Formats: sequence, structure tokens, C-alpha cells
Amino acid sequence: MRKILKSLLPTMALLALSYGCSSTPDKGISIADDAKAYYNKGKAKDELSDYKGALIDYNRAMELNPDYAEAYSSRGIDRGRLGDLKGTIDDCNNAIKLNPNLAEAYYGRGVAKSKLNNYTKEAIADFDKAIELNPDYAKAYLNRGVTKGMLGDLNGLIADCTKAIELDPNLAEAYYNRGVARGMINDNKGALADYNKAIELNPNYAEAYSNRGSTKGKLGDDKEALADLDRAIELNPNLAEVYTNRGVVNGKLGDDKKAMADFDKAIELNPNLAEAYYGRGVAKRKLGYTKESAADLDKAIELNPNLTDAYYNRGIARNNLGDNENAIADFTKAIEINPNLAKAYYSRGIIKSNLANYKEAIVDLTKAIELNPIVSEAYCGRGVARSNLGDHENAIADYNKAIELKPNYGEAYNNRGLCENRLGNYKEAIADFDKAIELNPNVAEAYGNRGLAKYKTDDCKGAITDLEKAIELNPSLKDKLQSILDNLKTEM
Repeated sequence: MRKILKSLLPTMALLALSYGCSSTPDKGISIADDAKAYYNKGKAKDELSDYKGALIDYNRAMELNPDYAEAYSSRGIDRGRLGDLKGTIDDCNNAIKLNPNLAEAYYGRGVAKSKLNNYTKEAIADFDKAIELNPDYAKAYLNRGVTKGMLGDLNGLIADCTKAIELDPNLAEAYYNRGVARGMINDNKGALADYNKAIELNPNYAEAYSNRGSTKGKLGDDKEALADLDRAIELNPNLAEVYTNRGVVNGKLGDDKKAMADFDKAIELNPNLAEAYYGRGVAKRKLGYTKESAADLDKAIELNPNLTDAYYNRGIARNNLGDNENAIADFTKAIEINPNLAKAYYSRGIIKSNLANYKEAIVDLTKAIELNPIVSEAYCGRGVARSNLGDHENAIADYNKAIELKPNYGEAYNNRGLCENRLGNYKEAIADFDKAIELNPNVAEAYGNRGLAKYKTDDCKGAITDLEKAIELNPSLKDKLQSILDNLKTEM
């Protein structure tokens, strides 16, 4: 049961705080003119990203004019840019007291509330007010949309980003965040178009390259995905999520060592990134480091208890370690989080069948087939459980379906042959074993089964040849087959 690494969902990020609008100078008042001059100097420094210098100018403007609402608002925005989000809220509160109609103050306070309180409804109320005061405020629509998205309202995110784009077609972040939302609803082509536009507008947009690469990976274009992720790392080598996304693509391409190196780097940059531990855990399992894999998946679950695939893959690792009870518990937890996870029902059903709990296995495998009717292994697994309950005819029907879906499925031919043999249909059984051997000439069990079927048809010579071949390929079968082989030779 091989797990293909799942592409990570892109991360939505609030846009940097925007500038407030300039106020109209109070002509004829020299102190106000001087305050306005300092305010304008601050705005000019903002344009150059000299936020500390801008703060000095805004402070001077407010010394000269303590009621200068725009200066409070702009200083608050710069305080947020420098990491003082509480200072942003304080300054924007003062600006709103001085001028309740200053849209930029509500906007700045909304962004700060979002960042401080993990995207709250209070922040949305501030963005609503900013938009009410300035219906053409593109960045207010954008950040309201992002906040809605973080609260689970993806349709609201898409609608607000679309409005922001209508108002400002050059707002790269609006295309980026709309692309995120489209990716989350599996509109990968729409997401790709948005990331393309974001990169066209901002060729140095590392996050957009990262998410475009992830999206290309989902669409099966893994080579171009790698190129985008490499470019994202070139632009910003400190984005943990980019290494995680590149690890996903390297895993899909079968280069699990490179994938593990990427996940290592992601964890180095962000030790709390659950998806990186998850990806590394999967890569380690595929490389045969089963215990280490389980440890990484433990950490992923600790960091994100709702990471469905982490439970699923830990179940696989635990099963490989022989811990069937806890493996079943992990698959059950994955199903609890996502009741439509077909592979979890399948894996739990296979373990139950291996534990001879055939009736429950059939229930799980039937559910897996209901959720995903084109997985040949689920039909084959259910066929095994049915056969072990003596229901050979329905087992044969399952093997027929498995072979229809996967014509080169050697195990299904072998298992169908066993059922035919048990029903006394020896010629049909031999034909199935012939096909199983043709598809995989090194499967000892198929030779052993064909030998036993030939024995039933009095083809003693053919039976001896097959049984000897089975023992040659798998000496552990000698205990089961040697006495039959000796009897055949005696009869000859």
C-alpha cells in the first residue's frame, strides 16, 4: 500500500498594511503646514520602505498637531510593519476618535486584529467599515477576503479578491490569494491562472512560485513544478513551506532521498510545520526506516491532530512493524476525520482480513469500493475475504472485476485460480495459474497452486515439475509440498 505524497495546500497570508490617504492642507496655518510637511516626508519614506524614519516624521507631525488623525493612522500602520501590532491598534483607535470617517484607520486596525487574534470577525467588521467609507478600497476587500478564508469562507475569499482585482487589476496579492482559495476547492486550473498573473505582476513573488509549483504538481507536471519551487527558494531561501512543497514533488518523482532532505530543511526553518514532519515520515517509510517514520508521523499528529493522512500513513508504518491493533486505530481515526477516505477503509479491511476477521473486512472493503469503485486492489482484497468464508462464486466475481480494472494483475489471476480449483473447475484454475506465472514467473505460490491443480487432473509429471519449481523459488514451501511431491513420484 504505497502512499503518494499529497501536495500541501498553499498558505494564505495577509497583505502588508497599506498607506492612508493624505489629508487636505489647512491653508494659512503655519503650524498645520509644518505638520503636513512632516507627514508628507513620512509618506515619502514609506515609499522607500524606511519605516523607522517615517515613524520619526509622523511623531513630529503629531507634536505639531496632536489632532492629526491621518498621522496617527499612518504611524500605526508602520508600527504594524515593524511588528508592533498592539501599537497599530492603539494608533488606529486614536485616529478613529479624531476622525470616525478615516477608512485607512479601520483598515489598519483590521489587519492588526487579524494578525493578533488569528483572523477574527472583529477584523472583518473593521474591513466592512473601511469599505463602507471607501467603496473603492481594493486592499480592504483583499484583506477582508483573506480573513474570511481563514475562517473557512472560501467563497467569500474568492468574491472579495475578485472585487479587489476589479478595483485594482495590478494587485498581485489578490490574484495570489484567489489562487489559494481556488486550489483549496480543487479548481487547480483556475489557481494556476491566478498564480501566473501574480507572477506576471511581481516576478519576484516567491510564495506565488511555490504555490504555482505545488499546483503544477497536482496537475501532473512535476518537472515544471520543480522549476517553480527551485525559483521560489532562489528568491527566498527561508520559506519552510517551499521546501515542503518541493519535497512533495520529489517524493512523487520517486526521489525519496531528495524529498527527505527538503523536509529536513523545512523542519530546520520551522520546527512546528506539521506537514514537513508528515512528508518526511512518508519518505522515511518508503526508504525502509519504519520506526523513524512512525516517530515523524507522531510529531505531525502532535502539531496537527486533524492531519488525516498522518494517521493513515502512521497506520501503514505500524502495520509494517506488526502493530496491527494500533494500525487499525489509526485508520479508524483517519476515517473519523474524513469519512470518505477510501484508502483508510481499504487498509483497515486488509488488516482485518489478515487477522481472519473476514466479515468486518468485507464491510470495510465494500465501503472502500463504494467510495472509489476503480481500485482493483479493493476488489481483490474483498475476494480473498469472501473466499475464506467459502463464498467462492462472489469471490470470483470480485477477481473478475479486479482483472477488468487491471488486466496484468497477477495476484488476482492466482486467487481466482484458487477459487476455481476449490469449485472443481481445474482447467479454468490451471488457465488462471498459467496467466499468473506469465505475468510474474518468480511467484512460487502460483507454481505450487498449478501443480496441485494438475495433480487433480492426473497430470502427475506436470504436477511434479511445478511443485519442484515452487520449492526452488521458495524453500519455505517444502514442508507443505514435499509429502505430496514424494507421493507423486512414488505413483510415477
